[in-house]
Amino acid sequence: MARKQRFREEEEAAVDMTPMLDIVFIMLIFFIVTTSFVKEAGIEVNKPKAAQATKQKNANIFIAIRNNGEIWIDKQQVDVERVSAKIESLLAEQPTEVVILQADKEAKHGTVVKVMDQIKATGDNLRISIAGDQ
Repeated sequence: MARKQRFREEEEAAVDMTPMLDIVFIMLIFFIVTTSFVKEAGIEVNKPKAAQATKQKNANIFIAIRNNGEIWIDKQQVDVERVSAKIESLLAEQPTEVVILQADKEAKHGTVVKVMDQIKATGDNLRISIAGDQ
């Protein structure tokens, strides 16, 4: 009889881990859903210094222009004529309002303006932010 009573005491003293695991899984799902993934242009650009630079939030499209005129979007080199189509495909995947343009300080002004025209041709609601080193 003493054995049965000791077994019951040990059984009652056990901690139920189920509610804690439920909370952990709910938190995991919450953090996965609320995380935003940023796509980089795919190359390093030597940007000019900016004295009045501000940080842009929630931008998912980065366009990089190298000093030799190469245009990179989503780790792929793109022709100037194809910039608008590439942006449209990226917007279909993940909508955003801001496109960040990272131009090398030695890049030609004409190439940068052509890329900006292609961005504006994609949609009037897109804002262009030009990235510079702070």
